[in-house]
Amino acid sequence: MRVIVTLACTESGDRNYTTTKNKKTHPGRLELKKYCPRLKRVTLHREVR
Repeated sequence: MRVIVTLACTESGDRNYTTTKNKKTHPGRLELKKYCPRLKRVTLHREVR
């Protein structure tokens, strides 16, 4: 039931992280605050398909 998703920075567009999520409990797109190495600060990262 868990699938691998990629997280992309909303400001730079870089795809920096991969993680897993349960599609049954979280059907929407995942949003997390993560560190962006290009911008050297914490930014919002969203799930891309």
